[in-house]
Amino acid sequence: MIVYGKERDYIVWDDNNIKGLFHEYKFLSNFEECPVYFDGLMFGSTEAAYQSAKIIDPVIKLQFAESKPRDAMIMGRSFENSSFFRKDWYEIRYDVMASVVFDKFYRNIELRSKLLETGSKYIEETNHWGDKFYGFCDGEGENNMGKILMKVRDFWNNKTKL
Repeated sequence: MIVYGKERDYIVWDDNNIKGLFHEYKFLSNFEECPVYFDGLMFGSTEAAYQSAKIIDPVIKLQFAESKPRDAMIMGRSFENSSFFRKDWYEIRYDVMASVVFDKFYRNIELRSKLLETGSKYIEETNHWGDKFYGFCDGEGENNMGKILMKVRDFWNNKTKL
């Protein structure tokens, strides 16, 4: 494995861990481009769907449906201090993320297969940009993204055994 950039300082991919959703594990990231259905719209990534959920205006939500992941992230952040921003966002954000991540692996069978191939490895959204709610940075974080991914994987593992 060859890793470039800042992530080389903290990425760990071994028999037990996936820490860092980059390169061969980018498919686990919200920046993986794939169809995701949420709130009556089809998006090009979980990031776009997630960011759209911050907004209460249906016309603005449509802009997210057509956005690339990075553009959706920037646009979603730009609305955080506006009258279009959901007042209850911080109460619902985990559930929104769980919903869009589940749909990603429901709708995209090839990505679901890759997720199942991770076996029982611990998944951590290790990062250098300071996300300690969904990720893990500088030795701290809740790693909610990793937890959601592992729960979705557990669901599909149990579903395939029925």
